[in-house]
Amino acid sequence: MTVKYLGIGRLIFLLVLMLSTTSAAAEPPLRIEQLQRCGNLLARDIQEFCLSVSGLDATDFQVKLNGTPLQAEDISQDNDQVRVHISSTGAKSGPLWFEQHEQSSNPVWISLQGSNVVAATDQELAKNMDGLDTYVDLVSLILEESHNGAVEAQRLADKYGAEVVGMIPPLNTYQLRLPVSNLDERDALVLRLGSEVSVDAVVIEETAAEENIESGPETPPANDQDWASNRFLDAVNYYQRRLPRQDGDIKTQPIRIGVIEREVDFDTPDFADYLGDCRSDSSRLCIYARDAAQPDGHGTTVTGVFAAAWHEGGNSGFLRGLNPVGPGFDVIVDRNSDAGITANIAASVNLVEDGVRVLNWSWGIHRVGAIDINGKEIDSVVRSGIAMSGYEELLEEFFLWLRREHPDVVVVNSAGNASSFSGRDDYRLPSSFVTDQLFVVGGHEQGNHDLQVDDPGYVVKRDASNIDMRVDITAAACVRGSALLKGAQGPAHCGTSYATPLVASLLAAMMSINPELSPAQLRMLLRRSAMTIGEEYDFEPADADDLTAPILPSERANELNHPDIGLSARLDMYEALKLTVQSLTRDR
Repeated sequence: MTVKYLGIGRLIFLLVLMLSTTSAAAEPPLRIEQLQRCGNLLARDIQEFCLSVSGLDATDFQVKLNGTPLQAEDISQDNDQVRVHISSTGAKSGPLWFEQHEQSSNPVWISLQGSNVVAATDQELAKNMDGLDTYVDLVSLILEESHNGAVEAQRLADKYGAEVVGMIPPLNTYQLRLPVSNLDERDALVLRLGSEVSVDAVVIEETAAEENIESGPETPPANDQDWASNRFLDAVNYYQRRLPRQDGDIKTQPIRIGVIEREVDFDTPDFADYLGDCRSDSSRLCIYARDAAQPDGHGTTVTGVFAAAWHEGGNSGFLRGLNPVGPGFDVIVDRNSDAGITANIAASVNLVEDGVRVLNWSWGIHRVGAIDINGKEIDSVVRSGIAMSGYEELLEEFFLWLRREHPDVVVVNSAGNASSFSGRDDYRLPSSFVTDQLFVVGGHEQGNHDLQVDDPGYVVKRDASNIDMRVDITAAACVRGSALLKGAQGPAHCGTSYATPLVASLLAAMMSINPELSPAQLRMLLRRSAMTIGEEYDFEPADADDLTAPILPSERANELNHPDIGLSARLDMYEALKLTVQSLTRDR
C-alpha cells in the first residue's frame, strides 16, 4: 500500500511539474505595443511617455533607457499601461525596453527632441466634400521665421479660444485644437488664422487613424530572384570580403537609419533576436520599434528589407547580411503618432536631431483629380487640394531646414503605385520636390531572366509604379514578407514601398564606407553605377516610357556613344559599393 501511494504521489508531482512547465512555456512574450508622448506635450524638461505593454504582470519589472534602469518613482503602472517620466537634463534619446522574469521586450526608441503632434480620435473625424476623412478641430500653423513660434502660437490660441497641443519647433510649426464642432466652423476659423500676418500656412490633416498611406496592387513574383536584378548578394559578398573589421584598410562607421513606419512584428523569426539590449554588441545591427500583432504589415515588410534575419522567417535584410563585418547600424522605426503626414514630419525631425543620416519614406499622396499615364483619375491615396497645399508648405519647411541644419542627411522616397507621374508638384507629394537630399525610387519586376543581368530586358517596369524624370532610380518592387514559422515562405508584397528600402539600405552602407559623401555625391555614385531598364528614346521618350531621368554622358565618363545613354536607371548595389570604396582613394 505504501508503495502504491508513493507511486500516486510521484505521478501527481510529475503532472504538476508538467503543467507548470507548460504554463511557463506558454507565458506570453513581453512586448511594447504602443508608445506615445502624453501629459503636457509642450514640456521639454520632464517628458512623459505612455506605453502599452503586453505580457507584463503585477510583479517587479525594470524599465531601461540606454541600458540604465529608470527609478521606481518615475514609473507608474495600471495593468498593461505604463507611464514613465524622463528628465531631459539627465538623459538622452535612445532605446527603452522592459525586463521581467528573465524576459526582455522589444526595444523602442525614445526621442527627447520634443517634436510631437496629436492624432484625432474617430469621434474627431468627419467626411469632407471629397469624401475623405479630415480632422475637425486639430490644425497645425506654420509660423513665419521672424516670430518666436511658441510665443506666437500661444498668442493666436488665446485670441481665438484655441489650445496649443503639439509642436515641431525646428519648423516653427504648432498644432492647435480649435473651439469648433463641425467642418463649417473649422473652415471659417482656418480662413481667419490664415489671414494672420504671422501665419505662413495652415495644415489640415486628412487621414484615418490606421490608414496605410502607401499601397499598391499585389502581384506575387514568379520566384525569388527579383533582388538578383539589383545584385543584392554580390553587394553583400563584396562588403563582407572587402571590408573586414579587424586590420583592414577601410574603417567603417556606424550609420543610423530612420524608417517612418508604425511597427514591426518581433514574434517572427526574422526579428526575434532583436529583443532587449541589442547594443551590448557594438558591431551588430539593431532595430527599435513598437511590436505588431501580425507579420504581414507594411512596417514589418519595409523594415525587413533592412534587417530581417536570413533564412529564418521569409524576408532577408541587406544590412543584416553585413553583420559579420558591420559597423553597428541602428534602424529606428517610428511614426510619432497616427496624425498622418504631420506626424511623419514630426518623427522625421526628431530622428534627424537624434543623429539619423538616412530617412526611409515609403509613403506618398496624390491630389484629388490627379490622372495616371492613361488619363484616368487616381482614386487611392488622394488628398484634397486644401490639404495638399498645407502639406506642400510643411514639406518645404522641412527640406529647407534639412539643407540649412543637416546637409548630410538624405531622404529616400517611394515614387508611388498609381501608374502616374511622380514629379508633378500639382499632383504628387513628397516625390515632386527637387532637392539633392531627396532620392525618389521607382519599381521594376521580373523580365527575361534568360538574358544577362545587366541587359535592359532582364527586368521590366512595374505597371503600377509612378514614373518620369523626377525618379532617380528603379529597384526590385517585389519582396517576400515575414512569416511566423521558422523557414516558412512569407507572402509576396509588391510596390515602390519595398523598392525604397533597397536603395536606402545601400545608401547607409555607402555612408558607412565613406561618411564624408554628400547627398549630391551619393546620387552621382548611384547613377554612375546603375544598370539600365527600358528602351532608348534619344532623350525624347514618350511620357509612358520615361521611367527615370535618362542616363547622361556625364554619368558614363562623357562617352557620347555609350550604349547606356538615354536609358533609364536600375539599381546596381554591387557596383555602387565598389565606386564608394574607390571614392576613398580620390579623397586622400
